[in-house]
Amino acid sequence: MAALLPAEWIKNWEKGGKNEFVQLCRALSENKSHDSMVFRDIQQALYELAYHVVRGNLKHDQASNVLGDVIEFREDMPSILADVFCILDIETSCLEEKSKRDHFTQLVLACLYLVSDTVLKERLDPETLESLGLIKQSQQFNQKSVKIKTKLFYKQQKFNLLREENEGYAKLIAELGQDLSGNITSDLILENIKSLIGCFNLDPNRVLDIILEVYECRPEYDDFFVPLIESYMYMCEPQTLCHILGFKFKFYQDPSGETPPSLYRVAAVLLQHNLIDLEDLYVHLLPGDNTILEEHKRELMEAKQIVRKLTMVVLSSEKTEEKEKEKEKEEEKTEKPPDNQKLGLLEALLKIGDWQHAQSIMDQMPPFYATSHKSIAVALCQLVHVTIEPLYRRVGVPKGAKGSPVSSLPNKRAPKQADSFEDLRKEVFNMLCYLGPHLSHDPILFAKVVRLGKAFMKEFQSDGSKQEDKDKMELLFSCLLSITDQVLLPSLSLMDCNACMSEELWGMFKTFPYQYRYRLYGQWKNETYNSHPLLVKVKAQTIDRAKYIMKRLTKENVKPSGRQIGKLSHSNPTILFDYILSQIQKYDNLITPVVDSLKYLTSLNYDVLAYCIIEALANPEKERMKHDDTTISSWLQSLASFCGAVFRKYPIELAGLLQYVANQLKAGKSFDLLILKEVVQKMAGIEITEEMTMEQLEAMTGGEQLKAEGGYFGQIRNTKKSSQRLKDALLDHDLALPLCLLMAQQRNGVIFQEGGEKHLKLVGKLYDQCHDTLVQFGGFLASNLSTEDYIKRVPSIDVLCNEFHTPHDAAFFLSRPMYAHHISSKYDELKKAEKGNKQQHKVHKYITACELVMAPVHEAVISLHLPKVWDDISPQFYATFWSLTMYDLAVPHSSYDREVNKLKVQMKAIDDNQEMPPNKKKKEKERCTALQDKLLEEEKKQLEHVQRVLQRLKLEKDNWLLAKSTKNETITKFLQLCIFPRCIFSAIDAVYCAHFVELVHQQKTPNFSTLLCYDRVFSDIIYTVASCTENEASRYGRFLCCMLETVTRWHSDRVIYEKECGNYPGFLTILRATGFDGGNKADQLDYENFRHVVHKWHYKLTKASVHCLETGEYTHIRNILIVLTKILPWYPKVLNLGQALERRVHKICQEEKEKRPDLYALAMGYSGQLKSRKPFMIPENEFHHKDPPARNAVPATVQNGPGGAAMPASLTVNTVRLEEGATEEADKLKEKSQGVVKVINKAVNAAPKVTTSNGNSASNSKIIKEKDEKEKSGKEKDKEKKDKTPTATPEMKALGKDGKEKPKEERANKDDKAREIKEKTPKSDKEKEKVKKEEKASKEEKSKTVVTIIESKSAAEKEREKEPSRERDVAKEMKSKENAKGGEKVPVAGSLKSPVPRSEASESEREQKRRKIDTHSSPSHSSTVKDNLNELKDSSAKHYINHTTPTLSKSKEREVEKKDLDKSRERSREREKKDDKDRKDRKRDHSNNEREVPQDSTKRRKEENGTTGSSKHSKSESPSDSPRLNEKEKEKNKSKSSGKEKGDSIKAEKMEKSSSGSKKESRHDKEKTEKKEKRDSTGGKEEKKHHKSSDKHR
Repeated sequence: MAALLPAEWIKNWEKGGKNEFVQLCRALSENKSHDSMVFRDIQQALYELAYHVVRGNLKHDQASNVLGDVIEFREDMPSILADVFCILDIETSCLEEKSKRDHFTQLVLACLYLVSDTVLKERLDPETLESLGLIKQSQQFNQKSVKIKTKLFYKQQKFNLLREENEGYAKLIAELGQDLSGNITSDLILENIKSLIGCFNLDPNRVLDIILEVYECRPEYDDFFVPLIESYMYMCEPQTLCHILGFKFKFYQDPSGETPPSLYRVAAVLLQHNLIDLEDLYVHLLPGDNTILEEHKRELMEAKQIVRKLTMVVLSSEKTEEKEKEKEKEEEKTEKPPDNQKLGLLEALLKIGDWQHAQSIMDQMPPFYATSHKSIAVALCQLVHVTIEPLYRRVGVPKGAKGSPVSSLPNKRAPKQADSFEDLRKEVFNMLCYLGPHLSHDPILFAKVVRLGKAFMKEFQSDGSKQEDKDKMELLFSCLLSITDQVLLPSLSLMDCNACMSEELWGMFKTFPYQYRYRLYGQWKNETYNSHPLLVKVKAQTIDRAKYIMKRLTKENVKPSGRQIGKLSHSNPTILFDYILSQIQKYDNLITPVVDSLKYLTSLNYDVLAYCIIEALANPEKERMKHDDTTISSWLQSLASFCGAVFRKYPIELAGLLQYVANQLKAGKSFDLLILKEVVQKMAGIEITEEMTMEQLEAMTGGEQLKAEGGYFGQIRNTKKSSQRLKDALLDHDLALPLCLLMAQQRNGVIFQEGGEKHLKLVGKLYDQCHDTLVQFGGFLASNLSTEDYIKRVPSIDVLCNEFHTPHDAAFFLSRPMYAHHISSKYDELKKAEKGNKQQHKVHKYITACELVMAPVHEAVISLHLPKVWDDISPQFYATFWSLTMYDLAVPHSSYDREVNKLKVQMKAIDDNQEMPPNKKKKEKERCTALQDKLLEEEKKQLEHVQRVLQRLKLEKDNWLLAKSTKNETITKFLQLCIFPRCIFSAIDAVYCAHFVELVHQQKTPNFSTLLCYDRVFSDIIYTVASCTENEASRYGRFLCCMLETVTRWHSDRVIYEKECGNYPGFLTILRATGFDGGNKADQLDYENFRHVVHKWHYKLTKASVHCLETGEYTHIRNILIVLTKILPWYPKVLNLGQALERRVHKICQEEKEKRPDLYALAMGYSGQLKSRKPFMIPENEFHHKDPPARNAVPATVQNGPGGAAMPASLTVNTVRLEEGATEEADKLKEKSQGVVKVINKAVNAAPKVTTSNGNSASNSKIIKEKDEKEKSGKEKDKEKKDKTPTATPEMKALGKDGKEKPKEERANKDDKAREIKEKTPKSDKEKEKVKKEEKASKEEKSKTVVTIIESKSAAEKEREKEPSRERDVAKEMKSKENAKGGEKVPVAGSLKSPVPRSEASESEREQKRRKIDTHSSPSHSSTVKDNLNELKDSSAKHYINHTTPTLSKSKEREVEKKDLDKSRERSREREKKDDKDRKDRKRDHSNNEREVPQDSTKRRKEENGTTGSSKHSKSESPSDSPRLNEKEKEKNKSKSSGKEKGDSIKAEKMEKSSSGSKKESRHDKEKTEKKEKRDSTGGKEEKKHHKSSDKHR
């Protein structure tokens, strides 16, 4: 604060300072505004003046003079001055400088005339007063002041009791106790009381006390006593009333004392009328707040102690001691607790309706402490009853209920009663919050509150209010939720199993969205029970009781246990279900009894159960996988199973669970689909299982009734209600389509999102689970949604695929029912519109309906694929394939008959049953009859439908396959875009695909080559099988099984073949340009050749199977075993193929027994079934006619091991060609073999191309892209390396390399080589036979001048097949010798020396041959390995020098090697010259060929067969090659094939090597390295060429 006295004034005091100071004081004194401010300023001015004196700046007499002048300005100036002296007294007494103290004393002495002694004695310190001489001794002064104070403040002023007269009190009591009903007022009585006090000298305080006593006794006269006391209080001090009341309360605070309620009431009324303050009275009441807090903490501790005891395991000896201690404690507790006066007052306040004061008392106690005393809770409940009465009467009373009205409180100061929901918020909700869990004391109030909540929700959900009202309602809604959370649910926990309350509460709860409900349950379960000692105890007791029940729960005592569970669940469902679910997760055998025992639950409890299930599923601490990371955890499986059962049996809302699954899918987690799968299975009765029998599968192709009766494992009963519930939940919350789309997207996402670190087996499982659930869920929607619902929800196919990125198969799966519904409704419309009953009219209308519905679909599908695709197949064909189902193609008559017969048997059994009561018999028979009629009606309906569909297809078929490129291309597209994606979609789709192929064949569809299609499917299944999941493999197996069934039917009987295939375009073996179909019978594949083809297919299947089994890869082995098990009815049929398989499977059994038990189980299962099929297998010569065709020095084959067929059949579709012009033909073949769309090359390929398909014909569209790339890269390399040769297939290259010079050299070398080999290789009897046969064959061939087309082909093929096998033979022999030697490897290009005797070598060699079916890269037969040793010749010399001389000494080996090297160099030079020549010939032939008509070409081919060599040749084993070869060509083929085959074998080896790390493959590795070394030695050029051929293959 700024100084009021500047230093200048002091310096110039006499001159002007004094006057300035006087002026200042005058100015301050005259200022009448802001008294306090002026007062402070004067104080400061005087203080500063005095302080200057103390410091010695001013003399004391100068100061006293000026103070004398100033003192007159104000009356209180002496007092102000005394205050200033008082402050300075304190300040100077603390200072050490004595001079300042002296100055102060002098100043005071100088001013004594200004301030009176008494004022100074009052304010200054006794020591100062002594030094000033105002008092004699400070000590005496102190003693005197104490005495005076005591007398003043502590001695009671007693009235002279002798002067008081008792009569006065008697009269006072008479006055107060008279009848007050008349016109006596409190004012009148007050006057009388005053008179009595005056007359009889009564003590006013005692009079007040007597008035209160009388009031206590006459509580009904509030209106009289309250004004009386209020008026009387004007005569007393304000505190007197509070002190008297406090004194009264004090009187009852003895341990034995009990405060009377009347006193509480009087205090409460006085508080309500504000005659006393609560704060003043509160301090007089016991116990103290600290005591209350400690008591509360102690209760909480005790509750926790009880919980701990309940969870502890106590041994029996300890139990008795524990019980004794508890008894003692209880006895102690029963001693009466001291009276709690605060709670007594609180109760009285509540009873009279003084909510404000009651609230402030409760606020000073721990939460819910007050209401935990029943009397308080009941009083508060009563107050709430009164407050809500009008509103409850208006909106809450149920219809028909009278209810007992609650009278309002008499006093006007009670809370205002609620007339609207808004009023509830002001007071009632607050009161309820203070009640908390103790609303449980008044179930009636509980019900009222809940009913008000229900009424509010009704109003809240009705629209049409203003925005302001809406905001208010929102606020009220949130208050209602809080009340539910803090009051209603905790109170329910404390109620004693009151089912009615639970149901009443559900009435309100069901109006909340499930999100709010679940949030409330979560709070209730996880938070509420920890908030209060009582709830803590209740939780522990509930768990204890739940354990007791669950220990005793069995199937036998479900009813009594169920009742106990019900009782327990009414009050504490969350705790109970949490425990039950934890038990179910551990012991899945509890599921059935628990589900059955839940029938006594209330609706609220079912809803809580749903929440608890979701919470258990979402538990982040639980691992969803077992420790091995390959299977889903059992707890999850148990919960899923429980979900399905419980949601089916009881009316529980599903929305939350379905939303949870959808959210998990959104998050990229598919584990929880297991739940959806179980729920749909149990609720809708739709099962998804791969273990369906063929009978069930057949039944599944019928109508709904047949499906229900014969299609599922379990008997599907009463799913109508549950499936309706599921449907409603999906539609109400718009989850039907999102779930489908999420599943479809997740299915492909599994590999990327969940694949990563997870085991391949688990990823496959998750993929399958995702796919199966999609199929199951889609099936449910298709059969349960109405047409409108379905069409409204599922977008068009192009939107599904392009916008939602749904995979095509899934998109069509979802849309298919929509098309079917749509067509049938359109058809019905057309029928109604025009009443024509003829079948023809109906069919016409049906076709019209189809066109109307499917036209937009045809448009839509165009965007799904590249425009190029539609060159070969039409959008109409694509859409037709994807939109039809098995139901549309065939009627399962046998299934219908089977089910009808079952019903007949049932009816007979009912008739024969004597024990069944007649009325039940009648009912059962009626049921069976009705079912029988339904089935027959359904069959008839389906038959008509199928006929209509077939008529439609007949009309459509001509536009199906456009074949703008080639038929081969068409088949590729058909397999790639239609068959393969769909055949692994579901078991029924697998059957459908096979059936559809047959149907397209039967319809004589233009441009569809049935032969090519089947050949593609069977040719190489390795890739397809390897890329399947477990369930996909099972479906693929079913597909192959159905395909094989058709093929086997045709194979079994010439008559059937002639009837169903003989004259069909699908079996043409010449692919003419489009538009030339039909005609020449010679172009049709005849029956015997078809049998050869079938044998080839069987051989290919064996080869692929063996390959997969030998990879050692888990997926390969598992999948092929699954596929083989599925196709067991039709394959293997040929004995030697069956034996080869059996050996491999046996080997798997031995190897996997310890390592991979699941593979072992599969292999053992298959092995057993295979053995049981053995009697039905037939030798090869019975399977197809095996007469070997004659040919130049080509021996007949001997059946000896798998695939030892002569294979004249290899011609199959091979005959198919050489008609469409060489270019086109070459293209087709190329595509056939490699299964890749290769239209681009068409223009480039000037020379005819011939392909070899080592079973690589892509049977799986998934691999097509990879192949395509490989081919391209192969071609580019070829072009770089060698520009001389035109782009050609591996064989053409091989021809270029070896073809021209080989015939001469072969003849030259033949005899030497044969001799050499004979010396080196051990001869068995079989081999001798072979040699004889070879000679015989060569003679026969010489005698024949003209050879049939088929023979020439088969001959060429055989030779081709033999060459590599011979090479392998030697390789194997080498290996067997190495093995005998102890597995030593000699890594040199030279031959390996072996001391092993011949017989041993031959044995091991034979063994190896037997084992190595599929090491052949071509389907050549192991028999040819043995037969054709002496034809090894050139090819073996070239590439296998090291193999040819196993028993020579090292020096000899080196010589031989040198010679061979020289020869090979010469040959390579010759070959280059011939290449050019050969190319020119081919070009010439090619151009001629295009000009020639088919007949000419046939004639020419026949001439060529007899005479000259043609450069067109076909060596591929795939049925895509022409068999028309001439003799010269055959000889060329011998040499060519060796080069080609090597490429093949290398490819095969590479494939095998990459696909397995197993030891089995080590022999391939050896061969490979040896070949490599050989190649190095034969010089650079040869190596290059060799690489080209193998590149091509890759």
